[in-house]
Amino acid sequence: MADVSAARTKAVFEFKSATLPLIAVILKTSDLDVLAEALDAQLADSPDFFEQEPVVIDLSLLQGQDEEGSDADAASSPNAEIDFAALRSLLARHQTQPIAVRGGNAAQNAAARAAGLSLAAMPSAPAPRPPAPPAEAPASEAPQIVREVPVPANGTLLIDKPLRSGQQVYARGGDVVVTAVVSFGAEVIADGNVHVYAPLRGKAIAGARGNTEARIFSTCMEAQLVAIAGIYRTNEVPLPDAVLGKSAQVRLDGKKIAIDAIP
Repeated sequence: MADVSAARTKAVFEFKSATLPLIAVILKTSDLDVLAEALDAQLADSPDFFEQEPVVIDLSLLQGQDEEGSDADAASSPNAEIDFAALRSLLARHQTQPIAVRGGNAAQNAAARAAGLSLAAMPSAPAPRPPAPPAEAPASEAPQIVREVPVPANGTLLIDKPLRSGQQVYARGGDVVVTAVVSFGAEVIADGNVHVYAPLRGKAIAGARGNTEARIFSTCMEAQLVAIAGIYRTNEVPLPDAVLGKSAQVRLDGKKIAIDAIP
């Protein structure tokens, strides 16, 4: 009888691990009024960008704030209290489904659990990033929106929606193909190659984990920053007329970035 019961149970359900694409919303403040204003502004022109996708709330940047600095405040300190029920409602208003929290302290984790959120043990950083150029403006209170997507079995992640300023896609373990504009201030990152079949105006980072053979391709090269395996070039050095606004590829030539026109 025990064998029969076990067989019936197995036929009804099965537990398996699943690798799912997730969006991480990396908070830079716990002030929900400031956050609401920033989200409304950042997502105003793409209200359906997320389509009820699962979201992880990342608190790791709050833990890194300097409590002794002159600019520190209660909303950006490691011990900031967060109303997670209100935060869930705020994020849900933008067509997301908050499911978990990561990077918080013990008190924040307890509050998140009380609000019905789970705790995620995912890594906080989506990928190594090149150092910011000195002229880059200081970070604002706007959250960083990161799509962390393990690539499918064929090794390529496809993104067919525009990437707006402040949004980031990271193709972990493979290539990424984007068929819509990558706006100034947006980032597309891949462990392999980056293909953008549209204007590339933001940041493109290929070979994020050290692959020096990776390349970046775009049908309209206007990039704010391009980087391969940690070596980068910004738009402080203007692109040559031969590639600006045209089809081009970015590759490494030794330890230098080379940008070539694609006929």
